[in-house]
Amino acid sequence: MNARAAGRDPWRPLRYALRLPWLLVHVLVVLPLVMLLISLPLRRLRLRSGEPLDHRLIRWWQGCLMRVFGFRMRGQGTPLPGATVFVANHVSWIDIVALHSQRMMGFVAKREIRGWPVVGWLASRGETIYHQRGDQASLGGVLHEMLARLRAGRSVGVFPEGRTRDGREVGPFHARIFLAAVEAGVPVQPVALRYGVQGNAQAEVAFGPGETFLANFLRILGDPAREAEVRFLEPIAPGAVDGRRRIAEEARERIVAAMRDP
Repeated sequence: MNARAAGRDPWRPLRYALRLPWLLVHVLVVLPLVMLLISLPLRRLRLRSGEPLDHRLIRWWQGCLMRVFGFRMRGQGTPLPGATVFVANHVSWIDIVALHSQRMMGFVAKREIRGWPVVGWLASRGETIYHQRGDQASLGGVLHEMLARLRAGRSVGVFPEGRTRDGREVGPFHARIFLAAVEAGVPVQPVALRYGVQGNAQAEVAFGPGETFLANFLRILGDPAREAEVRFLEPIAPGAVDGRRRIAEEARERIVAAMRDP
C-alpha cells in the first residue's frame, strides 16, 4: 500500500487509535521493566533450552512489538546456536525487529540508525555494530568486531545487500562482509524475510521513494494486519563452499529460492 493508497484507507484512523496506545505502553512501561530485568544478576540464567534469560526477554519484547504493528509472526526452520553469521534480505527497518523476535544476534547496521527514535536506542542495546556507508576504514573496523564476537562464540546478523530496496527483488550480496565468517571458521545461515501472504506485501513494507524512517514507521503502524515470515534456511558449513564470494552467491541463491517458494 503506497502513501496515496494509505490516505484512502478508511480503517487507518481506527488502527492508529488501537495501536498507538499499545505502542506507548510497550515502549514507556514494558520496555523499562525489561531493561531493568536484564540488568539484574539473574539475567545470565539459562532456560531449559539453553537460551539466556535476557535473550528470551528481549526476543519476547521484540515479538510483542511486531504484534503492535499488526504483524502475525511465523518462524520456520531452526536458527543455529552459538557463533553463526546470519544473512538476510533487507526490506525495511522492521527486519531487525522480526529477526530479533526469533533469535538474538548483534546486527551490522548503518550508522544513521543510532539516531532513529526508539529503534536506534534499542539497536544500541542489542549490540549493534554500526557502519558508515562508503567508508572503507569503517568497514575494516566492522569486520574486526565481527571476528572478535564470532571467536567469542556470539552470533552476528548482516544484510549483505548493503541497503534496503523497493521490496521487489533481492539485490547482489557484497562478498567482503563474509570474510569474518571465513576467518572465524563459523557457519553462515541464510534467512528469508517475507511480509504478507507468500511475500505479497514486500513492496508495501519497504521504504517508498524519498520516504523517511519516521514516515515509514507511522505508515506501517496504520497498515492492515499481515503475516511476517522469518525462515531460517539450510546453513552453509565452514569449508563447504570455497571462498567468500561463492558463499555470498550461495547464500543469495538460497534466499531467492525461498522467496519464490509457495
